[in-house]
Amino acid sequence: MQLDAIDTLLLRYLQIDAKQTNKELSSKLNLSVTAVYERIKKLERNGIIKNYVTLLNSEKVGLGFMVFCHIKLIQHSKEHLTKFEAEVNTLDEVLECFHVSGEYDYLLKVMVRDMAHFRSFMVTKLTTLQHVGSTQSSFTINEVKNTTAITFS
Repeated sequence: MQLDAIDTLLLRYLQIDAKQTNKELSSKLNLSVTAVYERIKKLERNGIIKNYVTLLNSEKVGLGFMVFCHIKLIQHSKEHLTKFEAEVNTLDEVLECFHVSGEYDYLLKVMVRDMAHFRSFMVTKLTTLQHVGSTQSSFTINEVKNTTAITFS
């Protein structure tokens, strides 16, 4: 689907605040409420809008300690990759998991309460997964940029 200028502006507004009403969006875009509704439905049908979510303040819900874990598997067979990916998807502490190139096989974004919680996660969950060969963890010092918005050029 080819996005026009109004679609990209509509997507920008929705990424800023998805709770805006179609009436509010219509006044910003100089379109009718019905036209805004139809555009949003078209973007949803075409899979451009995947989902609507609520972003939480991790510190205020007691999970303010972010860790990035690099994982190296013991073997790179399809069976090992598939098994690891299925198991990591069951771990609540893992927010994101990427199969990456380079020295390590996976990069995980992990949210926990503190260092003790992270240690417990590592010892009782992550390192007990089958086929994990080694891990390396990096702890965040300061969040410089964190956005979910995709911008269009």
